[in-house]
Amino acid sequence: MNYLITRHPGTFEWLKQKITEPSICLDHLDNLSVIGRGDTVIGTLPINLVAEVCRQGARYLHLEIDLPHHLRGQELTTQQLTELGVELVEYHAHRLIPDEDMLRPAADQESW
Repeated sequence: MNYLITRHPGTFEWLKQKITEPSICLDHLDNLSVIGRGDTVIGTLPINLVAEVCRQGARYLHLEIDLPHHLRGQELTTQQLTELGVELVEYHAHRLIPDEDMLRPAADQESW
């Protein structure tokens, strides 16, 4: 199943034009338990949620846009999104288990 995560009408319409498979649209991804192996989550999620989506075996497609400063905070239309070159980019993230080494300055750590 595809999950389109957006609260913006223009973004939702743009995604509907690109994603032809059945999809569920959610304003927010509040319940990660609905995401399963083989699902695809599409949106602009924070990294901790991207890592959880990937841990559960789902794909994550990030809605990337180089948004000019003067358009920030505004609702964008589908046409504006297209003109700005919005694209879907797949990311995979995982959370590392923290340890004492993570708290040391980067210059003191050996390269990973």
